[in-house]
Amino acid sequence: RQLREYVAAARDAETALGNGVLGMSAVEADVRAVARKSVVAAVAIPAYSDYQAKSKVTAGLAEISAGKTAFEERVNNGDTVGTDPTVIGLKTPTSNCTIVTSGTTIECTLTNAPSQVSGKKITLTRTDGTWSCATDADNKYAPKSCPGVTPTP
Repeated sequence: RQLREYVAAARDAETALGNGVLGMSAVEADVRAVARKSVVAAVAIPAYSDYQAKSKVTAGLAEISAGKTAFEERVNNGDTVGTDPTVIGLKTPTSNCTIVTSGTTIECTLTNAPSQVSGKKITLTRTDGTWSCATDADNKYAPKSCPGVTPTP
């Protein structure tokens, strides 16, 4: 008699598990796993895109900063810089920028960049021997040494 009750209880448990009463079916587990992954992706993908945008702005600034010393040297020797960045040792275009220069500026227009910063400009400006930096990229993508703009809500 006990054996019959045990077998019946086992059958009932098996039936309940198969119907998802006591546990989850494989399909239900898969649906829950996909839902969890979707939530993680909804948070991670925008954060990674912002990271890429900030990195691109920083890389662009690094590329044009390399020309400041040669720019200073030319100006201090009485030479002009003009519009050709190769005069101060910068090549253009690069994988990050299209670079242009003037008598007082070195400017990078970002290329091959995430949509948040593509086409944005980073400008180093020399005034009386002092350099300043500005960018038209959103402030959250700009390095601290080169303030960006605050977006309007």
